[in-house]
Amino acid sequence: MAIATINPATGEEVKTFNPLSDEQIESKLSLAAKTFREYRKTSFEERSRMLMRAAQILEDEAEELGRLMTREMGKTLAAATAEAQKCARGCRYYAENAEKMLADEDVELEGARAFIRYQPLGPVLAVMPWNFPFWQVFRFAAPALMAGNVGLLKHASNVPQCALAIEDIIHRAGFPEGAFQTLLISSSQVQAVIDDPRVRAATLTGSEGAGRQVASEAGENIKKTVLELGGSDPFIVMPSADLEKAVSTAVTSRTLNNGQSCINAKRIIVHEEIAEEFERRYVESMQALRVGDPMDEDTDMGPLATPDILEDVDSQVRKSVEAGARVLTGGEPMDGPGNFYPPTVITDIPKDSPAYIEEIFGPVASLFRARDIDEAIAIANDTTFGLGSSSWTNDPDEQERFVNEIEAGMVYINRMTESTPEVPFGGVKNSGYGRELSVFGIREFVNAKTVWIDASDEGATTAAAE
Repeated sequence: MAIATINPATGEEVKTFNPLSDEQIESKLSLAAKTFREYRKTSFEERSRMLMRAAQILEDEAEELGRLMTREMGKTLAAATAEAQKCARGCRYYAENAEKMLADEDVELEGARAFIRYQPLGPVLAVMPWNFPFWQVFRFAAPALMAGNVGLLKHASNVPQCALAIEDIIHRAGFPEGAFQTLLISSSQVQAVIDDPRVRAATLTGSEGAGRQVASEAGENIKKTVLELGGSDPFIVMPSADLEKAVSTAVTSRTLNNGQSCINAKRIIVHEEIAEEFERRYVESMQALRVGDPMDEDTDMGPLATPDILEDVDSQVRKSVEAGARVLTGGEPMDGPGNFYPPTVITDIPKDSPAYIEEIFGPVASLFRARDIDEAIAIANDTTFGLGSSSWTNDPDEQERFVNEIEAGMVYINRMTESTPEVPFGGVKNSGYGRELSVFGIREFVNAKTVWIDASDEGATTAAAE
């Protein structure tokens, strides 16, 4: 894929970029290593001041940055502006909490002083996707910078201007040159960066295939990785649920970000007792959504990010229908320019079809019926993915079963799955490993160093007396 801004609503090529040369990459890696040696010595107070300034820039320029996101990947302007504001909140969270998250932890030992000290690893490579072009970068960058690491960003090739804007924001916030650098490189150039001994770790948000490749390359070099990969999240609705709220949330969740989120409600599993009513309301609500220009404030859903994604979604739906699935609404690309695909609902989905097996990264909901909670949980877990889940019930026993038995990194009850700085984000199975956000996220790329200071008999006696 060329490194270029191509407006997904019109197909217009706005701006193209040449990949960095080997010499330019070497220069950036050298600067990252040099900057780290000094930046790691900065205090939490210094880092916090700079990250707070980054948060202020994000808030002050939220609409302008939102327009940039919308032009590059097609999310609605309202959603894009909110994304910039969310990044500001993430920056403030780590600016305010990183010091206590990484404070020395004492270990009680007789006759000795022992503690754990958290120290930065060095330059960390972040391979990031296009679907949340700011948030997914800042949820790595904020904790990494507060921990004393420096960042190298290989962003998706269709959001180069977002990548450069993020580097600019961090630089304007006062971070030293080299603390966070964007690498405009192709996918084929990533391995050389991972191989470089100055790069100490890598994090990737993206597809299974990309995750396997980065993890394999990092593993060859014995380097830490965090992977947040795909998801095919279940959204389970039981008879005791607030049906109106469950329907509206299922619509919002599935069409969030034009249906291009790892934690969209992709597989909607409804108890047969309420399935007819849920299906009727859900289909009507999906049909009522307005699809169009993402810059228009009245638009509910914009285009898919690229023509390839549109083709993939269309192919998955067509093959599922050929295998026996039934379309309740939508199901075909929309006429005209741009990568537009309508809100779609399919049901009667065979086990060997793409809609059952694969993640569909577009506004396509797969609707299932379950006889009871046992079957609902079985359907939910019958996937290679395990990122998030959302279950709707007011029965405490059912809630407890969903918490304990759903195979996912996140279980939300009577609430839409989301990412927020305060709680860890990540999955199990083929959805990856490691965690972003909260205290878990900031501790992924630090050395938990054991410090043991043995005391003399006299010192130990004195310490015991005190």
